[in-house]
Amino acid sequence: MDRYKNTKIYSNKIAYHTTVLPNIPEQASDLYIISRDGDRLDLLANEFYKDSGFWWVIAEANNIGKGTTVVESGIQLRIPNPLPDIYNLLRFAEENR
Repeated sequence: MDRYKNTKIYSNKIAYHTTVLPNIPEQASDLYIISRDGDRLDLLANEFYKDSGFWWVIAEANNIGKGTTVVESGIQLRIPNPLPDIYNLLRFAEENR
């Protein structure tokens, strides 16, 4: 999964548009956990999705992770479950930019 798939590169210069991340809708099947000491978004993504690259899904669902993947202990986190259809959400976010 490449979350930068829709990021554009222009000619010889590399210029990136801001990647628009989708809103992660709440589902009745979402899991809720209380974070522990040492939790990080990438480790949680690996634990729940078997892919640490989906750390940003948990970050977006909880409005956290700006500048760090470390999660404060003792906070409730929503883990989208099952993993949403990320490709369609990304395409929708890009089209409605």
